[in-house]
Amino acid sequence: MTVHFIGAGPGAPDLITVRGLRLIERCPVCLYAGSLVPQEVVKAAPESAKVLDTAPMTLDEIIAEIEAAHARGEDVARVHSGDPSLYGAIAEQIRRLEALEIPYDITPGVPAFAAAAAALKLELTIPEVCQTVILTRTAMKSSSMPAGEELSTLGRSGATLAIHLSVRNIPHIQRELTPLDAYGADCPAIIAYRVGWEDEAFIHSTLGELHRAAREAKLTRTALIFVGRALGAKEFIDSKLYDAGHVHVLRPKRMVEG
Repeated sequence: MTVHFIGAGPGAPDLITVRGLRLIERCPVCLYAGSLVPQEVVKAAPESAKVLDTAPMTLDEIIAEIEAAHARGEDVARVHSGDPSLYGAIAEQIRRLEALEIPYDITPGVPAFAAAAAALKLELTIPEVCQTVILTRTAMKSSSMPAGEELSTLGRSGATLAIHLSVRNIPHIQRELTPLDAYGADCPAIIAYRVGWEDEAFIHSTLGELHRAAREAKLTRTALIFVGRALGAKEFIDSKLYDAGHVHVLRPKRMVEG
C-alpha cells in the first residue's frame, strides 16, 4: 500500500502528468483538494473508488482516511493542485505518515507560475534583465513569514517575483516593493487569475496601479501576482545559448577551411 501525492496542475485537466493520471486511474481511494482540482481529473478514478473532497476536512480526518485505507491494503491517490512541493501542505501529512510507517511517494505537477507564464507567452528570465525567479507569498491569516523573507528583503534582488496567496494583500506588496530601485511604481505587474480554468484571466498593470486593477476586476482569491522588469522587457541581448560564436561541448568550434 502506498499513498501517492499527485500534482494535478493548475486547472486544465490535460495538464496533469501521464504518471499522475495513471495513478488516479488505478487507486481505490482518491482524496483530492476539491476547491482547486478539476472534477475531470478525479473522474478518472475507478468507478468503485472511494473519492473524497478534502477541502472541508481537517488534517486528522484526512490521516484517518489514509490509515483506514492502509489497514485495507488500498493505495491512495492524494491529489493536490499545481505542484505539491509549493504551498501544498504535504510536509505535515508526510510527517504523520512517517510516524505511522505508511509508505508514500510524490508525483510532481505543473506549477501555476509556469502555466501562467506559458499562457502569457513569457519567459521569466531575460538575459541581463533578470535571471532569478522567486516564488513567495505574504502573511495574512495564514502562518507568518520567516524572518528574512519579507518582500522588502527579497525584492533587493530585482528578481521576477511570483507572489502566491496574496491578491487581498496588494497594498502591502506595493508598500514593500515600490520604494525599491529594482521595481518602482512603473514596474510591470500581472495578476494571473484561475490559471488553466475556463474563466482564467490575466490583468496587466503596473505595481503602482495593481490594487486599483484588482479592485476593478473584483478579484479576492485564486490569483497569482507577478512583479518584475522581465515582464515588459523588449530591448535585450540574445542569450549565449544559440550564439554562433559561443562554443560548448555540444557545439564545438568549427574548423576554418583554408
